[in-house]
Amino acid sequence: MIKCGTMGLIAALLLIAGAARAEEKEPSALIEMGGATEWDLRGGQSFGPAVAIEVTPLKDWLEIEGGVSPLFGGGHTDWNTDLVFKKPFTLSKTVEVEFGVGPEWLHTTGGGKTADSLGGEAVVEFQFWPWPNRNYGWYLEPSYGYDFGSGHGQSFGLTVGLLIAIP
Repeated sequence: MIKCGTMGLIAALLLIAGAARAEEKEPSALIEMGGATEWDLRGGQSFGPAVAIEVTPLKDWLEIEGGVSPLFGGGHTDWNTDLVFKKPFTLSKTVEVEFGVGPEWLHTTGGGKTADSLGGEAVVEFQFWPWPNRNYGWYLEPSYGYDFGSGHGQSFGLTVGLLIAIP
């Protein structure tokens, strides 16, 4: 179920990207791959890989990012799948910052139990492009999450990784 939903999200984002290519040599999408950590405000920390795809339907106005991250820690696994709508700002030729919010689906397994819930996420993503062709870069994304499910968990997260432009 997780794989079908994630694959559908990625396919939809790629379709949007194909229709929204800018006149300049903008990439049709960005692939983000890295590592993530999350701190629950009630205690506990988890770590895991993160992967996302980002498209730009409205240049300089809107970027949409869909991603998934399995986080491991405390005897359980949390699958966080999110869809974040971001407003980009160009700070220089090599640095961008994006502010975003969006929904996330949380799937937790552990101790013989499984739980699903919806949540919300707010992010600030910093993108660094050290080469002029902007084919590769790296990103740093602090985040805050709120779980609308039972317990109303809150967390702070940090994701760091590689950006790969898809022409």
